Amino acid sequence: MNKNKFFQSFTILFALLLLVSCGKEQAIDRILEKFHDAHSNYVMVAAHRAGHNGHVENSIPAIKHAIEVGVDIIELDVKVTTDSVVVLNHDRTIDRTTTGTGDPESYSWKELQKFRLKTPDGTVTDLQLATFEEALNLAKGKVMIDIDLKTSNLKPVFDALKKTETLNQVIFFDSDFEILKEVQHYYPEANVMPRAFSYGLADTALMIFDAPVVHIDDSFYTSELTQLIKGKNARIWINALGDQDRLINAGESDQALANLLDKGANIIQTDEPEKLIPLLESKGRRK
Repeated sequence: MNKNKFFQSFTILFALLLLVSCGKEQAIDRILEKFHDAHSNYVMVAAHRAGHNGHVENSIPAIKHAIEVGVDIIELDVKVTTDSVVVLNHDRTIDRTTTGTGDPESYSWKELQKFRLKTPDGTVTDLQLATFEEALNLAKGKVMIDIDLKTSNLKPVFDALKKTETLNQVIFFDSDFEILKEVQHYYPEANVMPRAFSYGLADTALMIFDAPVVHIDDSFYTSELTQLIKGKNARIWINALGDQDRLINAGESDQALANLLDKGANIIQTDEPEKLIPLLESKGRRK
């Protein structure tokens, strides 16, 4: 091969690699731009415990599946081992989700690696508990992570975020405002999501935090509430988990979407991201 052809081939290869790299960055940039636009018509979709239909919840395959489906946000539950490794597990114990028993925060990471994840019907897989660092490396540049804090040991969580350089693409969720204050002590620019259980609590949360999103429940979901939250330039997170997901599975998607969106909520957490995303696209709410 002569020098000119070699140079041309090298230039083309470099350009392709640059395009791939930029594409990954643009994915999270687009998501973050939408996330910080509280008045956008775009409805964001969050996969509860990752994309766990056909996969074990909070597992690496479930995270990969959620990214492939095209969600904006993946919700993950974090705990911290005795030797400061952050792992993914929803419950207080690992009894339901693994072959082990007890609180994962009472084990070292080496001890936890002896156990295997189980499917909802109890089938034992060859998967171990996933680490938060693994999850962050998969999500980096592609999707936001909603961290459901199931631990009060925050330093290892921040250590993992700093190591993977993903602080800008995560949301910290807790109903305990003191925990969220501690989060902002570690990182003043953190995206915190307080959970409100009433209009008054939502108002209080917005006075305490410069929150880009507030988690609400359908028990007090009103137009007045959404005006309050959007008036502070925050998005409104609501769950489809349970009743609305069941309506979607039963073919009553129009009713489910009306229940979820008619008063202005614009982030939906679901166990059915594969079904919800096409439904929202068909209504023009994912442009």
